[in-house]
Amino acid sequence: MEAKHVEGMHNKHKVLLYTLTTCGWCRKTKALLQELSVGYDYIDVDDQEGGNKELAKQEVLKWNPACSFPTIVLDGKDCVVGFQEDKIRELAAE
Repeated sequence: MEAKHVEGMHNKHKVLLYTLTTCGWCRKTKALLQELSVGYDYIDVDDQEGGNKELAKQEVLKWNPACSFPTIVLDGKDCVVGFQEDKIRELAAE
């Protein structure tokens, strides 16, 4: 399972975004991160092949027991679930 990377000017946090390709909130989250020029990695869980899809789901469940999307993992220790524009903007401002 390999994350795709999007470059940004703000890289104060390691941001890993778990998304679904069909999720409108996931697209809004990606667009907001790009608008704010926050660099991030992302994994489209539904695009994963075979065992990688199950692996990705297990990773999401560790952070977000509801397994909802988007799930944003910050620095491998904090998590933001859903499109929370204020929290994402705070992340970019730090």
